[in-house]
This record gives sequence, structure tokens and C-alpha cells, in this order.
Amino acid sequence: MRDPELTIPEHRDLVEALAQPLPAVEAPLESCTGAVLAEDVRAAVPVPPFTNSAMDGFALRFDDIAGLAAPVTLPVLGDIPAGDTIPRECRPGAAWRIMTGAPMPAGADTVVRVEATDHSPGVAEAPEEVTISRLPEIGADVRHRGEAVEPGDIVVRAGAVLRGQELAAAASVGHGALRVHPRPRVVIVTTGAELAAAGNDLAHGQIPDSNGFLLRGLVEEAGGVVAAHLRTGDSPGQLRAALDRAPLADLVITAGGISQGAHEVVRRALGADAGFHRVAQQPGGPQGVGRTRVGDGEAPVVCLPGNPVSVFVSFHVYVARALAVMAHRLPKRRGITAPRTAPAVAAAPWRSPRGKTQFIPLRPAGPDEAGAAGLPVPPEALPVVPVHTLGSKSHLVASLPGADFIGVVPPATTRIGPGDQLDVIDCSHWDTAAGGAR
Repeated sequence: MRDPELTIPEHRDLVEALAQPLPAVEAPLESCTGAVLAEDVRAAVPVPPFTNSAMDGFALRFDDIAGLAAPVTLPVLGDIPAGDTIPRECRPGAAWRIMTGAPMPAGADTVVRVEATDHSPGVAEAPEEVTISRLPEIGADVRHRGEAVEPGDIVVRAGAVLRGQELAAAASVGHGALRVHPRPRVVIVTTGAELAAAGNDLAHGQIPDSNGFLLRGLVEEAGGVVAAHLRTGDSPGQLRAALDRAPLADLVITAGGISQGAHEVVRRALGADAGFHRVAQQPGGPQGVGRTRVGDGEAPVVCLPGNPVSVFVSFHVYVARALAVMAHRLPKRRGITAPRTAPAVAAAPWRSPRGKTQFIPLRPAGPDEAGAAGLPVPPEALPVVPVHTLGSKSHLVASLPGADFIGVVPPATTRIGPGDQLDVIDCSHWDTAAGGAR
């Protein structure tokens, strides 16, 4: 019995319906990278938290040198290193040797850089006195408490995708945890008795499991985090048991085992948990979607074909922006998961199957290729060529490293020639940053 046939938008709607935005949680800074901030970060402490020196040098009272001509010699009371917790005081007519970031002693309002003195930079005992060869201006090289940020100031706004710089800012204003929309936890399942762990010797009939690494990279680039990668053979019981032992997940993605063969393990293991159908596209015709038990809970499951190019195409066309919705990188609204496209122009010919939308991995054409195709200089749109001479064949995983784009060829088009216009999905630019309409 043949699977029902769906259009690309119909299947995308099924995947999109499963993509529910994850609720906000309180998370330590260490686990917030890539998460979306759920509420503004306001400063709990000022920055800097105390008045300190901006340079290595000597802290002094400016009144003690005002009106004098260089050189000026002052006694040195001692050292104030960064991290010093003992309150210090600078008495009139004296100086403290001070390091960058160290708290200014009470009474001092100016720092003389070490380069403007007779003291040599580097490790040495504090001198008994210092001679100043270049007199500073009042307040030189002093960073005052709260001059950058005052308590209550917003330093990171809600909706930001948190990177190292946002997390550093949050830490600097007194936060050790933030309220965030977490990255979706994804369990990857690669199936097939023929799969062997990458790097292992291959027995007759085996192939390396490349889909696990492909999906791991795609999931993480799209804003998810891989909770587990399960590799199973063709036993439905083995697959079901692996899912039952898996950690909690927000999404399960399977690769392989959903076509019309005799050993389609995902189809047999999931049974009524998922619906399977064909989509009029090449590659990646077989698709599935549903919900399934995983670990101690339940999660949406998206079932992709097993050939690597089909996995690559299907992820970009259906899954990437659904993950972004779950992560709050995109707003939840109808049609938001459709990939964005840009215009391009073919710099080489290729064929496309009649009656199916072709999703063909493409790379930017080099200047020689564009010139040989007779394209104008500069071209009217991005010139592209297939990453492989065999076009969109679904097993050509070794060609994917050059695939920065996926060309979208309509079902009625059977041949693309040099100079023909087409739309492409940009695989190198994940347009899923939070905030704004896309």
C-alpha cells in the first residue's frame, strides 16, 4: 500500500504544528550559551564596582603636584595589587604603587603611569620613592565606580541569543544565572544494520554512520543541543528500547527506516505514533512526523529519509526553522518555518525530475565558471553550480562540504541552463536570531 502524497507546504505544516516554543527557565550562566534571553538583564551592581586604576603606575593626590614642574619625587607607601581587599589611604605628599584594576586608596584621585616615572616596569619590589618625569592631568587613568553601568541599567535586552559577550556582561553586573528560553534538547536516531561507528574498520556491507555527525552539526547550528545520539540496527524492539532509555528530549529526529522496504525499522517501531507519507520532491521523498515516547516523557518526532543528502535537504527545508521556533529564535506564527530564499543564477547546466520539486546542493561559482557560462560581470544575481556532477543524488555525502546553498527547482522545470534564474536556500546563514519579523 502506497503512502499518501503531500505537498511540501502540507508536510511543513505538520512539522510546524509540533514546534511549540519552550517555556522560560532559570539557568546558570555556564549553560546559557545559545539560549534566548527571556527577560532584560539589569545591573545588580555598578561597573566598575569600585573606583580603580586604569593603568599600572602610582596613585597620588593631584594637589600634591599641582603647580610643580617635573621632575617631582614622592615617597612610596607600598603596593596595591589587583584584588587587594584591605582599605588603603594615601596621605598628603605620598604615593602608592598600584596595578591595573586595583582599588584606589582613599584620598588619591590621579594615577601616574609607570612609563612616566623612573621606576622600571615588571616584577620588582615597590621602591621607597618614585620620581615623576611627566606630570599627569588631574584624574588621569582613574576609573570611577559606576561610570560604565549603574545599578538598574539594562545591559542585555530580552530576545538576545546569548553569546560569550552577553554572558560576560551579565556576569559583570552581578548575575550568576539568567531566565532564558533553553536550547531544544534533541535526540538523534540513526538506523540501519549497515551502519558502523565512524573510524571503525568496515565489514562487508557496512558503511560509516555519517548521518549522526551531519544531524549533530545541523541541530547545533540551528540552536538546538544534542541530548543523545542513538544508533540502532533494523530491530524495532532495539529502537524502541533505545528510545525508552534515552534522556528527556524536546524533539526526536530519526534518519532512515521510513521508506517502502522490508526492514523499515522506524516505521515499524513507531507504528501509530507517527504518520508516514511521500512528498513530491527530490531528494527526500519519504517523510514522517508524529509524537513518541522518549525517556520518561513524550516528544515530537520528525522522521527523515536515510540518505545523507536527503537528510541535509530535509533538515533545511522542514526542521531548521521549526527548531528556531522552539528556541524562541523565531516567533510562532503560521508559515514561519518556510526557509527564506534568495535569487541566484545558474553558471552550469543540470537536469531536474519532472513533477517533483528539486532541492539541489549548490556552491558559489568561481569567476572562471561564471565567465565560461557567459554571465555578465558583475552578475545580476549570485552565480551557482551543483556541488557534484551527479546533481541531487541522495547518497553524495562527500560533496556536501561545498554546499552553501540549496537550489529550488519547480516541478515543471526539467532542465536548468547557464543564465537561468532560480531561488536558493542559504545554508551558511542561519537567519534565526531572535527579535523582529522574518
